[in-house]
Amino acid sequence: MIPAMNFDVVIIGGGLVGASLASALQRSGLSLALVESQSLLMPDSASAIGGGGEQAHNQVENWDSRIYAISPGSRSFLDECGAWQGLDARRIQPVEAMRVFGDSGSELEFSAYQMGVKELACILEGRELQYALMRVLQQQENLTLFHPAQCAALELHDEAAALTLADGRTLNAKLVVGGDGRDSWVRGQAGISAAPVDYQQHGVVANFSTDKPHRGIAYQWFQPDGILALLPLPDNRVSMVWSVSPERSAELLALSDEDFCSKVAIAAQHTLGEMRLITPPAAFPLRLLVLPKITAPRLALIGDAAHNMHPLAGQGVNTGFRDARQLAQVLATRGAQPDCGAAQLLRRYERKRKEDIYAMQATTYGLKHLFNNDVPILRAARNFGLNATNRILPLKKMLMQHALN
Repeated sequence: MIPAMNFDVVIIGGGLVGASLASALQRSGLSLALVESQSLLMPDSASAIGGGGEQAHNQVENWDSRIYAISPGSRSFLDECGAWQGLDARRIQPVEAMRVFGDSGSELEFSAYQMGVKELACILEGRELQYALMRVLQQQENLTLFHPAQCAALELHDEAAALTLADGRTLNAKLVVGGDGRDSWVRGQAGISAAPVDYQQHGVVANFSTDKPHRGIAYQWFQPDGILALLPLPDNRVSMVWSVSPERSAELLALSDEDFCSKVAIAAQHTLGEMRLITPPAAFPLRLLVLPKITAPRLALIGDAAHNMHPLAGQGVNTGFRDARQLAQVLATRGAQPDCGAAQLLRRYERKRKEDIYAMQATTYGLKHLFNNDVPILRAARNFGLNATNRILPLKKMLMQHALN
């Protein structure tokens, strides 16, 4: 029999949020394990991405289709984790302004200058941030990595939790953290469930080069048949998320590259001129998942394992980073409590995260349904609301403040 290994915290899921939690706990005095089903080894070229070497230069056109808008608050957290410093600045685009268009000529504009901040967000690739986090974790003395490793069973007891891997190894821990994504295995093992709400939309994503400069502006169009967002990337490049019906998604993906670019340019009112694909289009279903709780005895959920929301506000990963930051803070400030999986600590974490999670889910749900209908009175109200809000600076600051955290 293989002897069990003992840890204070076992994190299941080595994606952005799970990896950020592990790195945030590097000076906590806790012994950590991170279990990930995929290999966490980086390609040889990745080691040069943050160093400005020739290999990094050769990667400039190799863009990842997974793009994230990182809020100033998340950037600060990632800086504290030691990951932000390892990113290649040439692959990061600050957002200096955002323009939101209704479906009847209304418009709402936010600017970093108006908000009194350096930038509204930073746009970067998921792959680059993952590599930066991995470089931190591979040097972390209080962390043991298990990858690729498949989970087989999870038992939650009063005094500890026991995770059994498919190869027979057992990891005992005072606390297990589920950061394993929207279809979380950990969540199912803990018996935490809720019926997801199908938005009846797919998010179609692709990256483009454009004829006209974006000038650091993020664009969003609320249209009767969906929501189109263009996020600025370095130089004349943008990343698109187009939330449309499944039928419309299938139609778009069936188009030739030329016709697809033409459809996007028309929907974007040719704001950035002609567009050319630099990553192939893909689509994923959108849903809302509101859980009754995000903790159980000896267990906490973070990231997409704890909540799903519409991507129209670009806050999914930022909400996940706030989960990781809050849980790390609760564990680091537990005082005389030696048990990092104690029920009182988990209650504190859940209590501090509940309002933020529900607020973001309610906001994105409400905006999606407000704009994705043809009721005349709602059409008039939503467009009037955009124009009115655009003229009231204190209201704009209040609306934007949460997204900056």
